[in-house]
Amino acid sequence: MRVHPGERPFECDVCQKTFSIKGNLERHMRVHTGKRPFECDVCQKTFIRKEVLKRHMRVHTGERPFECDVCQKAFSQKRVLERHMLVHTGKRPFECDVC
Repeated sequence: MRVHPGERPFECDVCQKTFSIKGNLERHMRVHTGKRPFECDVCQKTFIRKEVLKRHMRVHTGERPFECDVCQKAFSQKRVLERHMLVHTGKRPFECDVC
């Protein structure tokens, strides 16, 4: 089924969230069913999405593909590198309400 831009004809029967692609609705349904079809061959931990399993595998392989341009420290996840970069920039994205 083709959809027009902005159209979201696929609706979750449980929470009414809508999707433009049927496959995205099917993947979303795992949130409600608890189905976790992707299993780690090493530790048997299971995941809802294949890409999360791939990211998890770095725990076992030691792969750290995200490297800091400033100090060359490497990280297994992009978001951890992004948080690390605050050390070099001095930016403080969170402000304390007390002080």
